[in-house]
Amino acid sequence: MAASTNSFLVGNNNTQIPSLKPKSISQSLLHLAKPNTLHLAGKTKPASVRCISSPTQIQDGARSAPTGSQDRVFNFAAGPATLPENVLLKAQADLYNWRGSGMSVMEMSHRGKEFLSIIQKADSDLRQLLEIPSEYSVLFLQGGATTQFAGLPLNLCKPDDTVDFVVTGSWGDKAVKEAKKYCKTSVIWSGKSDKYTKVPSFDALEQSPDAKYLHICANETIHGVEFKDYPVVRNPNGFLVADMSSNFCSKPVDVSKFGVIYGGAQKNVGPSGVTIVIIRKDLIGNAQEITPVMLDYKIHDENSSLYNTPPCFGIYMCGLVFEDLLEQGGLKEVERKNQRKADLLYNAIEESKGFFKCPVEKSVRSLMNVPFTLEKSELEGEFIKEAAKEKMVQLKGHRSVGGMRASIYNAMPLSGVEKLVAFMKDFQAKHA
Repeated sequence: MAASTNSFLVGNNNTQIPSLKPKSISQSLLHLAKPNTLHLAGKTKPASVRCISSPTQIQDGARSAPTGSQDRVFNFAAGPATLPENVLLKAQADLYNWRGSGMSVMEMSHRGKEFLSIIQKADSDLRQLLEIPSEYSVLFLQGGATTQFAGLPLNLCKPDDTVDFVVTGSWGDKAVKEAKKYCKTSVIWSGKSDKYTKVPSFDALEQSPDAKYLHICANETIHGVEFKDYPVVRNPNGFLVADMSSNFCSKPVDVSKFGVIYGGAQKNVGPSGVTIVIIRKDLIGNAQEITPVMLDYKIHDENSSLYNTPPCFGIYMCGLVFEDLLEQGGLKEVERKNQRKADLLYNAIEESKGFFKCPVEKSVRSLMNVPFTLEKSELEGEFIKEAAKEKMVQLKGHRSVGGMRASIYNAMPLSGVEKLVAFMKDFQAKHA
């Protein structure tokens, strides 16, 4: 792969130093992300350093890895998860001095014009990606999706209101337990008895006729179960709410089908610390009196997510990812790439003739989180250890279910899945 040529300008007079030849772009940018001292002709003076070009190439499956990627692993973690390398390098280049502002994003006032431009563009790009209708607000919050397990009932219903839940995994179950503190809950379907390997038939769901809303977890990170379509709420005054933490921006979604979509950013669109809530505007402003100010959607909506200091750098990173997803061609193209990666991995599991197994029903297998086990469970530890030696990390399954899990979010390149599949075949040949 050809990398772009980089030159570096030093000092106020933009003196070019051609002899600066770092081992890799990522290493050089790490060096340049902090103040430098330049020694010329026996004199010592502060140096202002900026990179005047950056590597960007695109290949099918993900952007190609820039020079320096040999120092990185294929990170299959469920979250915080891998981020696009070109996004990381862009952030690294801007870390010390964002666009000539003289300060880092981590230093600037959240009410200053610089950060306002960042959050407003992130909002605009996300709206474009998901084609969010104008009657919806986008909130950039903190506390993770788990905080919204309380925030949702506190904002959307009264203590005597009923909320229906379809529980397809651990996160849906946690959402019910938290909501019980603030409203009446009804679990109208649970996959627990089947070890969370299925999604129910929507026609068979016996919804509460007066349910304020129906809550689902669109993709269960731990168990690898994903909704391929969404139930329709039968109460004409009710609406659908979805936790999309682990498949957010992985494919197109008709936002108008939902009253609220929410999720943590640390799977597909940014670092941990940012929680995104997309909410229909008419649902805002009815919070219970006991609702803490930091959980009140109205407060955050009226203040454009700037009521208090938001996770500024995390929002900036999300904005870079949104830009990247748009440059790739939008979510239809992103879904195509994700489908190709998932098909490759699931086919390898199926073709192993039982050596590897995925417990999830085929029709609802996640494109994002692929759990699998070994027929010889005593070999699972060795599998994980040997994979790590090949720079494929975080393949151990969640502690509650064991086995292995490969999280193949947007930023996981096709080459990462190809390497994992090749390793699986080699491992089977050695141990079958």
